[in-house]
Formats: sequence, structure tokens, C-alpha cells
Amino acid sequence: MTALASGNGAPTRPTSPDEMRRIALAGAFGTGIELYDFLVFGLAAGLVFPHLFFPHSDPLTGTLASFMAFGAGFISRPLGGIIFGHFGDRVSRKTMLVITLLATGTCTVCMGLLPTYQTIGALAPVLLVTLRVLQGVFMGGEQSGAFIMVAEHAPAGRKAFLGASVTAGSPIGSLLGITSFQVVAMITGSAFGVWGWRIPFLASAILIAIGLYVRVGISESPEFERLQAE
Repeated sequence: MTALASGNGAPTRPTSPDEMRRIALAGAFGTGIELYDFLVFGLAAGLVFPHLFFPHSDPLTGTLASFMAFGAGFISRPLGGIIFGHFGDRVSRKTMLVITLLATGTCTVCMGLLPTYQTIGALAPVLLVTLRVLQGVFMGGEQSGAFIMVAEHAPAGRKAFLGASVTAGSPIGSLLGITSFQVVAMITGSAFGVWGWRIPFLASAILIAIGLYVRVGISESPEFERLQAE
């Protein structure tokens, strides 16, 4: 493949159309997984978390506390963009994307394994909120990193269009999360509030495996390679 020269003379490798499609798909798929992980918490916050993790509050207070835990993930997202943006510039765009995808999903799976308030007392909501904050940090790094990766691979004149593929994964992940809760609730019936709610969280492990398979195979950003060459 013929090398192209950047403005300062450092060689950069052009991205082939087939590779560009794979990178755009990886960006969309990764964002979809992240939104799935992010959304299932919101669904559980309204359906089961109030009485499983905040049982000594009155119903309204327990629900509000549950949704405050949900909101903690949004507050921590900008921090993730700063942290992983920093290391993405200095270590590797691709490596940071793999780390954030794996870490976000790991937080989700751990939520599905958490003991409830009835088992370990006040430590249960503390662990839940801690995992939610960490999940927000990793998701903040994932979304910003995915946009950068696609935009830096995309040819001039198509950066905005191809960058939009990252956003296209968001509604897919949201629909997948809603569907998984609906299906599991139908299958488990009355057991949903006891243990069935854990299944959508644990299912994130499958999505992580697929996402890593898609993402590990993509090449490093040409812009990052140019910076390394300098």
C-alpha cells in the first residue's frame, strides 16, 4: 500500500475501503455495547434496585436513591474522556478502546453478581454506586475514543458521515437492553425481582467477547502512527 505524506513529511498509511467499513462497524458496535451496559442499569434502577439495595427507605426515597446511583454514571463520564483521551494521545488509541470496552462490560457483569442489602447490608449500595461511577468513567473514554478513531481513519470529505456510524450504535444498544429485560421478565416471571434481573447484566459478557473480536482486529489510527513517527 502506498504511503501518503502528512503536512510535515511524516508518512501515514491510507485506510482501504474494506478496513474503513470494519472500523466504522467496530465503532458502532462498541458504542452499542456501551449503551446496552449503561441502559440496563437504568431499567433495573426503576424496577428492582430500590427494594434490593435501598430497602430501609420508604418506596419514594428508595426509588430516588436508586436513580441517583444511575445519575452518578453520567457525572463521571467527562472524567473518562479526559483520562483516556490523555493516554490515547500518548500510548495508543486502539489500546484505550479495548480497555474501555472490556472495563465497562466487566463493571456490568460485576453488578449482576453483587449481593443485595439483605446479604451484606449497607456495603451493597456502596459497591453498586462505586461500580456505576467506574462504568461512567470507562464509557466516557469509549465514546470519545471511538469518534476519534473513526474520524482519523476516514478520508477527507467523509469524516462527519463515517463518524456518525459511532452514534448509530447508541439506539441499537438501547433497544437491545430494553428487549433483554422484557424477554427475561417474561421467562422468569415472579423470579425476575429475585434473580432474573441479573441475567441482562451477566449477558454483557457475551457482548464483550464479540466486541473485542471486532475491535482487536482494527489497525491503529494513521494520525497516531504519524505522531509516533515524530
